[in-house]
Amino acid sequence: MNTKIMSILLSILLFVSCKQEKTDDSKESLEKSTSLNLNLDNPEDNLTAFIKVRGSLKDGEEVIFYANGTVYGFVEGERDKPLMGFQMYNIGRQIKTGEHSYDLLTNEVLLYTDLKTGEVLEQFENPYTNETVDVLHVWNSPVNQKQALEGKYGKWGVNHNKLGDDIICMNADIFLAYPSPLSMKEYPKNSQSDLYEAAELFQFFFSEKDMNDPDKNSIDCTISWTRMGPWLPWLNMGQHQGNMVYQGAGYKLLETDYDKMPKILTEYVVANKPEYRHAPTEYTKPNETSWTYFKKMNPVN
Repeated sequence: MNTKIMSILLSILLFVSCKQEKTDDSKESLEKSTSLNLNLDNPEDNLTAFIKVRGSLKDGEEVIFYANGTVYGFVEGERDKPLMGFQMYNIGRQIKTGEHSYDLLTNEVLLYTDLKTGEVLEQFENPYTNETVDVLHVWNSPVNQKQALEGKYGKWGVNHNKLGDDIICMNADIFLAYPSPLSMKEYPKNSQSDLYEAAELFQFFFSEKDMNDPDKNSIDCTISWTRMGPWLPWLNMGQHQGNMVYQGAGYKLLETDYDKMPKILTEYVVANKPEYRHAPTEYTKPNETSWTYFKKMNPVN
């Protein structure tokens, strides 16, 4: 091969190499420019990320969090008792109310199920009292929340933790203590204390890449949920020592995928409380709980 041909080939190789480097640099630059690059230690970025996780940046778009799991009875000095299963969902929408503020509007359904058959329970034999009681499922409407950089409890910030290369966990640990809607004087069989105390522990797992994708208003998410609280009012446990522990896991889906949830849940809702098929459209208060709903269904004469 003569020197001239060799020189031409080297020039071509150098050209291709430089072009490839420029292409790679351009690709990397493009990826950086199309990433939101959210810093979860920054309150504004943290709020933006959580809105994408918990709901949607698209105003009014409905999303669902579905979960199932087991409810346990926990009494000090005794072996814990698996009591029942549950199938549940929360359906909500976020309404933007300001530059960095949203109203989260949701309805919540939880059906208690038989541990062996998986069927929806209408009556339950309480293993602590051997009494057969009527089951009151969870029909909470509304369950609303203000989400803003400055709120009732201070500056916005949801805890977060990076797991591996791409997975982030945001967790909300909520501890509650307030006067019980069911006083022991008025509801001696249904109230464990005049003070309602409980803990709700939420974990949201999602992709950091999805979080930073500007084209995604709402992102996929899986969840873990643990709840610890007093005996349910309809169990008629009175002041019996102990607690109930809920452990569940689930995932997020859009309202358009409502029918992809288990039919035992969706068909029961449509047949019995079709208004829980969608989220509220306006912010109202107070929020409903299992305790206020029980009081509503069982008023003291």
